[in-house]
Amino acid sequence: MSHSDPRDELVDHLPAMRAFAISLTRNGAVADDMVQDTLVKAWTNIDKFQAGTNMRAWLFTILRNTYYSSRRKSKREVADVDGTFTENVAEKPAHDGHMQMADFRKALDTLPDEQREALLLVGASGFSYEEAAQMCGVAIGTIKSRTNRARAQLADMLGHSEDGAMELTDDATMSVLSASKVSSF
Repeated sequence: MSHSDPRDELVDHLPAMRAFAISLTRNGAVADDMVQDTLVKAWTNIDKFQAGTNMRAWLFTILRNTYYSSRRKSKREVADVDGTFTENVAEKPAHDGHMQMADFRKALDTLPDEQREALLLVGASGFSYEEAAQMCGVAIGTIKSRTNRARAQLADMLGHSEDGAMELTDDATMSVLSASKVSSF
């Protein structure tokens, strides 16, 4: 009887984990650190993973918990008072597509954390409402409500009407704004 080691599956989820971490942290280096911390926690606690369940959901839950733990910790730390670090984080877009994506990211960043998280889990990462609700520890209706409010706010901030064409940068953006999943991302 051959049993595959669940650790072998961890690497399959790295791109999605990194994308989710970047959407939460808005910083590639911090996101990479968070993904690494998540992998260490998953590796160390692989015995707690239940075979036959959704590895990706398990990893995203660990990642999400790691993010919120680091946020709580950062509230006790000293801020970047002189702005030295902040000045080095942003990069100006190179062309119009980057400008549209920058506008989208800026609008996404203004959403409340719970709405942005729900939208990214359901719209961008492709989790079902049920899976997202379980990961966040809330009712399915709460996730649906957060997602719908986030979509409506984003569409309003970006000047999109329900009947208007959505000429955005990519399928992932349209997937986040649209109730139907457009992207395989």
